[in-house]
Amino acid sequence: MQIIHEPKAMQQYVEEMRRAGRSIGLVPTMGALHEGHLSLIRRCRADNDVAVMTLFVNPKQFDRQDDLARYPRDFDRDADLARAAGADAIFHPAADEMYPSGYATYVTVEGLTNRWEGATRPGHFRGVATVCAKLFAVCRPHRAYFGQKDYQQSLVIRRLVADLNLGFEVVVLPTVREADGLALSSRNVLLSPEARRQALVLSQALVAARAAVRSGERDAEKLRGDIEARIRGVPLAVVDYVAVCDPDTLEPLTRISERAVALVAARFGAVRLIDNIGLDA
Repeated sequence: MQIIHEPKAMQQYVEEMRRAGRSIGLVPTMGALHEGHLSLIRRCRADNDVAVMTLFVNPKQFDRQDDLARYPRDFDRDADLARAAGADAIFHPAADEMYPSGYATYVTVEGLTNRWEGATRPGHFRGVATVCAKLFAVCRPHRAYFGQKDYQQSLVIRRLVADLNLGFEVVVLPTVREADGLALSSRNVLLSPEARRQALVLSQALVAARAAVRSGERDAEKLRGDIEARIRGVPLAVVDYVAVCDPDTLEPLTRISERAVALVAARFGAVRLIDNIGLDA
């Protein structure tokens, strides 16, 4: 497995692979790898001739500097896990390689970023779209892989790729969860034991909402209120938002006729977690 730090060196590596007729899959990450990331790498390895993982803690997508400083980092561990999962190369640039002095270009995806994560984390999606556009330009993948846990982000990336005619496939894989239902997240390691126990309310509230829809409930606002009430029922939870919305536009729904998605974000102590679930009628 190769570890490449400079964008020009990564571009040269990709160009060599493309000239050899090899397909390239890309898994963008910020490190702190868990089974969710590894499932993406394994799928990338199965679908493509070359599996590339990027590992870059992108400062442009953090709305709080304390969150950036606290983000888990262990490159050697991540490299070992990526190698075992089948990665052929890791692109691991420094911040000043991605954003050199005088950097002034940003990517904004309008509409999809106005609500939910976009509203509660100002500038977050501009940072995500910008870094992904740069990683796509450097790595020139045939396919790129993302997890459904970051549901709104996956829609933003799909829109970016379509609008800029980037011409590769975006593959979104299901959320990977712990045995008890908690969605895997790099931030889970920051939870205290009690916060970890209480954070289970996110998946439990979402599963309860899905069961209600399957039993005939169609009132989206009632479902939203029930999810929020259940989350607020645990002492440590501070809710950022709960939404029941259209799965393509993310506009809030009043009634579920066919397809819907529930999105939640809440803090447990200093750790902010997100989750989602489909609520198709």
